[in-house]
Amino acid sequence: MSVQKVSLVSLGCPKNLVDAEVMLGHLPKDRFEIITDEAQADIIVVNTCSFIQDAKDESIDTILEVADYKKNGKCKMLVVSGCLPQRYQEELAAELPEVDLFMGTSEAARIVELLDARAGQSGQLQAISHPDYIYDHDTPRAQSSPFYTTYVKIADGCSNHCSYCIIPQLRGTLRSRPVDSVVKEVGALVARGVKEINLIAQDITAYGADRHDGATIEGLLKELVKIEGLSWIRLLYAYPDGISDELIELMATQEKICNYLDLPLQHIDDHILGLMNRRVDEAAIRALVARMRSRIPDLVMRTSFIVGFPGETDIQFAKLLSFVKEGHFDRVGVFRYSREDGTSAATMPQQITEPVKRSRHNALMKAQAQVSLDKNKAMIGRRIAVLVEGVSEESELLLQGRSTGQAPDIDGIVLITSGQTEVGQIIELDITDASEYDLIGEMVEQ
Repeated sequence: MSVQKVSLVSLGCPKNLVDAEVMLGHLPKDRFEIITDEAQADIIVVNTCSFIQDAKDESIDTILEVADYKKNGKCKMLVVSGCLPQRYQEELAAELPEVDLFMGTSEAARIVELLDARAGQSGQLQAISHPDYIYDHDTPRAQSSPFYTTYVKIADGCSNHCSYCIIPQLRGTLRSRPVDSVVKEVGALVARGVKEINLIAQDITAYGADRHDGATIEGLLKELVKIEGLSWIRLLYAYPDGISDELIELMATQEKICNYLDLPLQHIDDHILGLMNRRVDEAAIRALVARMRSRIPDLVMRTSFIVGFPGETDIQFAKLLSFVKEGHFDRVGVFRYSREDGTSAATMPQQITEPVKRSRHNALMKAQAQVSLDKNKAMIGRRIAVLVEGVSEESELLLQGRSTGQAPDIDGIVLITSGQTEVGQIIELDITDASEYDLIGEMVEQ
């Protein structure tokens, strides 16, 4: 049997990327070769996102783009996996006859079985089951991130049921991995050279709530910091009402836990927060931010907000804009509300027009750009640790890296203007300049 070349395109969030890596890890090397050039692939897999309309559009565009390789290239089989088929399996089957196999969000580990099943028949094959899968430390997984960093999914699914969010329908309810499974996976990754572990889930602070065995994010972190050779642990996607005093204390006292937190708040107005079915109000948010800043003065906080939620008035948006201008957050992501079928928010009255959403989005981003610039300028003169990632995209003469305050792919970088070292090393850097999103510095001579 000849070896088939497989190319996989993964869209959306890091949680999706982990699913893609699990798929690739299940492909035996004696039967499949993983390549990056779709034009040379026998099998193309598009791992999709459908969280909001923009993500759906990107997924459809990508599918149509690679479908050309079936008409004009070597591709014999086109596979679409992940959130889009999980949500729209009937519609996609009719609208995308080019696709040979549709796989839902819980089918990653079955990829070889499903490829073989499709190869033995004509027409489309659909494998969409109830989302209940979560990988473990024994699951084969091909690391696609650079050797020094990776994501570890500690849970999948979500039980928060925010009124605008489709995730529980795509990913199911919360399913947390056992503590020892996560610890074993991280230990194996560190033994292979990984220095930075980014812990991900839909809500990491809910980790363990479904297990009834005492598992908590705090308990997990206490075990992870014991792993020799692990330098940085980063926490992504924390729900505000799950931030305990114990978690704050761990971040403040454990050197391996980055002073960084991705804390999606979505809004600051109590009425809008209530409509969103968020379990916090303005007073609780302000108290939490103050508590964290007090205990961890150099904490870097990222958040996200939704503008144009149904019923959001000019006054309520002005309140959000004012809150952003107060400068609590180092990074802010802004999303225009996306009306998603199957969510309670989709049926709410007073839907906001797209021009108003765009205007509010631009105003919020402009306000945060100034805050980000001010915070980065305040870094000038400081000495920080930087993980070196390689040659800069701006100039072959410079290196670039990331600080503990910069998560991969979503935050800025640090440009290194002097000194030489190996990729994957953590060095000390004196910050000499800054822009809205990036820092510039000189390597401290060792």
